[in-house]
Amino acid sequence: MDREKQIVKLSIWGIVMNLVLVGFKATVGFFTNSISIILDAVNNFTDVLSSVVTIIGVKLAGRRPDRKHPFGHGRVEYFSAMIVAMVILITGAMAMKESIGKITQPEEADYSVVSLIIIAVAVMVKFFFGQYIRRRGKELHSNSLVASGVDAISDAALSFSVLVGAIISFVWHISLEGYIGVIIAAMIIKTAVEILIESSNELIGVRVDNDIAEKIKKTILKFDEVEGVYDLALHNYGPNKLVASAHIQISDDMKTRAIHKLSREIEVKVFEKYGAILTLGVYASNESGKYKKMKEFVEGILDEFPTLLQMHGFYVDEEEKTISFDLVFSFEEIEATKKMEEIRKRVSEKYEGYRVFIILDADTAGEIKK
Repeated sequence: MDREKQIVKLSIWGIVMNLVLVGFKATVGFFTNSISIILDAVNNFTDVLSSVVTIIGVKLAGRRPDRKHPFGHGRVEYFSAMIVAMVILITGAMAMKESIGKITQPEEADYSVVSLIIIAVAVMVKFFFGQYIRRRGKELHSNSLVASGVDAISDAALSFSVLVGAIISFVWHISLEGYIGVIIAAMIIKTAVEILIESSNELIGVRVDNDIAEKIKKTILKFDEVEGVYDLALHNYGPNKLVASAHIQISDDMKTRAIHKLSREIEVKVFEKYGAILTLGVYASNESGKYKKMKEFVEGILDEFPTLLQMHGFYVDEEEKTISFDLVFSFEEIEATKKMEEIRKRVSEKYEGYRVFIILDADTAGEIKK
């Protein structure tokens, strides 16, 4: 079963289970005159809406690429995760308001043993279902499903607070629902904010996990002709949809046909292992003889800059009389351009007959210190 069908199936299970819980809790809340249980039923109904949003999101995300969206619609899932988070946030705010009301104007509900058992069963069902949905969401790389699972666990915690309050009220006739509810509501709101931040970051564009980046680099470096891998950029266009680009350093005496063959082999290997569509660029290498000494001189200058992470792509074109290389500074360096110009000036003074070209690269995939 493919990813989309699994997510839809799990979401439908969530809808059915929550509708059953809504019916039971609403009935119990009505006959016991418990506003907290009725509110818990409303909370479960919001989960139904969340599951519907998840299904719509994954269906839209699975649409084929088109002229306006050549990389597909995978990021729609992040929007749906944000909508689910907003539902959680609203639920948390409602729970907070209701809990504070219970503190300022406590009311004693008429609980029975049967009603307590029903609430206890609902807590267990919701908790274990939430754990399962969250785990499957991580396995399927679905932020929306993970958000729904976290929401279900939060609901179980909220229902548990209702159960504790109900037991205390049943046995000792003391109402603590409001105080417990405030704590749980705060947890729900915190969860919603965390999901909103994570989904927003995915939409803005964040650095892909360094572990994946390092694995891709190591895979490329296994090819004998490759002397180095640089400028690796990974773009996330939805779960399991990576578009990548990188430069490989190879000898400048390599023939065009051999470069083509090598590039294709690398791109196929990376796609097979990581599902990433990779585009490669090439840095030519001629670091022997006097060019090696020239590179060592430049490296000596670079050692004076502690925020410099890496130099790569060093090449001397004797015919054009040019020296070119790329520099990667850490994001903490706010004067990277100024320091680059200082480096250019010092290299130009040393090699007066050459023009010096330097490109500032970004630390897109966790560059290694030079």
